[in-house]
Amino acid sequence: MDNFTLVRPEHLNHHGYLFGGVMLKWVDENAWMAASREYSRCNLVTVGMDACRFKYRVENGSILRFHTEKVKQGRTSAAYSVVVFADAPGAAEEKEVFSISVTFVRLDKDGRPCGLNAIEA
Repeated sequence: MDNFTLVRPEHLNHHGYLFGGVMLKWVDENAWMAASREYSRCNLVTVGMDACRFKYRVENGSILRFHTEKVKQGRTSAAYSVVVFADAPGAAEEKEVFSISVTFVRLDKDGRPCGLNAIEA
C-alpha cells in the first residue's frame, strides 16, 4: 500500500528539516491504515517499532511516499515494513530516506490480545 504526504513548515525541526517525531507519527498512521484494511473489524494497537533507520534529512516541500507491506503474522499480531521515499523540490527522482518495522496486536473488548483470525460476536 502506498500513501503520500507533503512536508510543510510546521513539520520542521529547529534546523529546518523534517522533525523525526513527525516522521514516526506518519509511519505509525500509515502502517495502522494498511493493517486495518487487511484486518477489518479488528481493534489493532501498536506494540512495537524497531529497525528504525533515518538515512537522509528531508527538506520542506518534499513529497513523501510511504510504502507499507506486511512482513510477518503471528497468532495475535502482525508486523509491517514501512519504507519512506522523498521526492525533494527540484529533485530528478525520489530517494529512500527512512525505514522501520511496526508491529500491531489485536485486542479484545477487555483489552487482552486475541487471535487475528478470530471472529468476535
